[in-house]
Amino acid sequence: MIHRYCGRDFHVDEIALIRRLIAEDPGRTRADLSRLTCRALAWYKVDGGLKEMSARVAMLRMQDDGLITLPPPRCKPPDATVTITSHTDPGQPIRKPARALMPLILRRVQNKQDSRLWNEYIQRYHYLGYKPLPGAQIRYILFSQEQPIALLDFGAAAWQTAPRDRYIGWSHDQRKRNLPLIVNNARFLGNCSCVALPPASMQS
Repeated sequence: MIHRYCGRDFHVDEIALIRRLIAEDPGRTRADLSRLTCRALAWYKVDGGLKEMSARVAMLRMQDDGLITLPPPRCKPPDATVTITSHTDPGQPIRKPARALMPLILRRVQNKQDSRLWNEYIQRYHYLGYKPLPGAQIRYILFSQEQPIALLDFGAAAWQTAPRDRYIGWSHDQRKRNLPLIVNNARFLGNCSCVALPPASMQS
């Protein structure tokens, strides 16, 4: 019998192998087991790294289906609470020609300060609010002269999306091969106080 999780087929002998990895050492954490499983099954990303997150999700679903029993989690889930501060208070509308917003700087969120700022803006102004997103993520803040005017988040592409796959027109094998080349735009927030005026020649 074959079980499918996270876009991968798991045969009976592979699930038995995961059970052995769990039983061999009760001190192994779920993170340890995900790494060991990836190595044992040669489950790698395109860049050669281990598909740890996919392995963790797959093993959680195996547990839900009664196929394995994972050790209890060691860590508490991350706190998704966001504190609202004056850093994201509404400001005065920016009424300038688009060229006056230059220079624009697209900065990747890589430190705690930018991460807190990004989370706070999303929580305060995005209609979905802030919550930890699954899978690989990369976040950006777009600045105009040191003022944030937009926030973006890109994540790993959904494994299967019928409208997308029909539009592209790829086969099952093509989708498996090319999916790492696609990302999802998971969040976008534009600064509503920023109004780019048209050139003077277009104003009546």
